[in-house]
Amino acid sequence: MSTKVKALGIFSGGLDSTLAALLLRAQGIEVSCVTFVTPFFNAEKATEMAAYYNLPLQIQDISTPHLAMLKNPRYGYGRNMNPCIDCHAQMFAMAARIMEQEGYAFLFSGEVIGQRPKSQNRAALQAVNKASGCGDKILRPLSAKHLPITRMEEEGLVDRERLEELQGRSRKGQAALAERLGVDKFPSSGGGCLLTESSFSTRLRCLLQDQPECTPRDVELLKHGRAFRLSATAMLSLGRKKTNNEMLHTLAGTELPLMRNENFSGPNGVLCGTPTQEDLTLAAALVAAYGKGKDEDRVTVRIENCGAQTQFLQVAPLSREQAITMQL
Repeated sequence: MSTKVKALGIFSGGLDSTLAALLLRAQGIEVSCVTFVTPFFNAEKATEMAAYYNLPLQIQDISTPHLAMLKNPRYGYGRNMNPCIDCHAQMFAMAARIMEQEGYAFLFSGEVIGQRPKSQNRAALQAVNKASGCGDKILRPLSAKHLPITRMEEEGLVDRERLEELQGRSRKGQAALAERLGVDKFPSSGGGCLLTESSFSTRLRCLLQDQPECTPRDVELLKHGRAFRLSATAMLSLGRKKTNNEMLHTLAGTELPLMRNENFSGPNGVLCGTPTQEDLTLAAALVAAYGKGKDEDRVTVRIENCGAQTQFLQVAPLSREQAITMQL
């Protein structure tokens, strides 16, 4: 009795990665998936789609190594702060470790040649293969017939004739394949990675320039509300709404300075970096500026996680005009 071939796919939960997994499963291959999590993309879509199509899924948080790569990507960035080639190579390298540990025969993804001009052209795919160190173990089922034959096809682990020849940015081929495979649920295409967004990339670029040793938690703070540059070594994140304030409170934990108005309602503020006392005072003035006491002469701001005892600073709220000039 022959042993079933096992394959591990990098899975985003989008239509392409779903089609790639189901196309291989239709050949009788035992398909499992892995999705990677960083401050810039999560596992929400992957979890939902894997459950819907009964695809075994494991989730790995790669925030720390991913941020280290992001600070100096070998192949540079796309239009914004997205180092897609380096990112894909890193994911394949990490997936390869799982492959070796758990006995998968090869890796696969839903990449379609020509779909993205920078990261999914032939040269980019070859660069990913080389940089990941596992190019001979990577199969791209949706564009396989436009790419050189792989070891998996030569050895009969995969039937090349039952793979696809999709290319370019049109989604007609995916739509036809989805109908053939019975794929009736999938999220809309595009989005998903904050690094492709211009406004977020601008804020992230400032953070990396001023705080090159920033951590994944520092990056998370950029995502929730307004961000203000206090000095070359300190940044303030200020909530816009209740969900921001709750998340900022969680991210502050017991280590980062957490600020809020003592006698007026208003946003939570969290400091990161290495703030000086001058930075603390300026941050307090910003917290006061966005609270209900913004028109008062003096406001008391409470600061937790900043020394052995809670501090209270009395400050004049910064004018909204001044505050806007400091916003990232």
